[in-house]
Amino acid sequence: MSRRCQLTGAQPGFGRTVSHSHRRTSRRFDPNIQNKRYWLPSEGRYVRLRLSARAIKTIDKIGIEAAVARIRARGEKI
Repeated sequence: MSRRCQLTGAQPGFGRTVSHSHRRTSRRFDPNIQNKRYWLPSEGRYVRLRLSARAIKTIDKIGIEAAVARIRARGEKI
C-alpha cells in the first residue's frame, strides 16, 4: 500500500543523503502516515483513514464531516 495521505495527498519526497566525504546517495522522505479510526455520526459508523500527522491536526480543526467531504470530493471511496 502506498505511503500517501488520504486527506492532504502527502506522499514521499526524494532527495540525496550527503555524507562527510560529500558522497551522495538517494533517499526517500516519507510522510508520517498513521492509521486512524473516526466515528462518522452522519453515517452511524466508524471510518478508517490513512492520514499524515498534519492531516490529523487538520481534522481536529475542521471536523471529521468536512474532512470526509474533502476526501470524497477528490473521488476517493471511503
